[in-house]
Amino acid sequence: MVKAILGKKLGMTQVFGKNGDVTPVTVLKAGPCIVIQRKTAGREGYDAAQLGLVELPPPKRVNRPREGHFKKAGANPVRFLREVRLGTDAGEVNVGDKVLADVFAADDFVDVTGVSKGRGFAGFQKRHHFGGGGGSHGSMFHRAPGSIGSSAWPSRVLKGMKAAGHMGNARTTVRNLRVVQVNAEENTLLVAGAVPGPEGGYVVVHQAKAPHK
Repeated sequence: MVKAILGKKLGMTQVFGKNGDVTPVTVLKAGPCIVIQRKTAGREGYDAAQLGLVELPPPKRVNRPREGHFKKAGANPVRFLREVRLGTDAGEVNVGDKVLADVFAADDFVDVTGVSKGRGFAGFQKRHHFGGGGGSHGSMFHRAPGSIGSSAWPSRVLKGMKAAGHMGNARTTVRNLRVVQVNAEENTLLVAGAVPGPEGGYVVVHQAKAPHK
């Protein structure tokens, strides 16, 4: 069984427990997905399955290489494809198998990967949470980064220095989110907490690598 699924972020809401506790949750459209390609250790060197998220209507335009890829699998074209690794306990997974939301159950822990919201050009403090300089007595460096290199050697700014620049729009994973509710009929998952990306953004939900005990 593939312990992962592709989906979309639909938005956030809240769920009330039996004791009245309120839990903020993210609603995810999870699947239905289909296995488009199966990779094995003997052929590719590792075990994985390429999943495709089934959406209606399907994409109108597909280039010839991708069209042949779907035709080989006997599946209709899809917009969103991702490869997920398979563990030793995955069992028999074949091309054409369906993956539905019920691969997860309530109280499972999952890792959710998506593309974070793009924030455009941002400064040091917003992008990297710099503390900033003094705010009075004419300090002149309220929101400045401070020293970014040495003058004598190496006389340049080293690569990787935290600086102002494009913020967000990057692949982000949030780990150990608890599955609050599974609705297999509507292909939805409710997970506690926030998920990266805007509403309508694609996400990959997979079994947590280091779940809470």
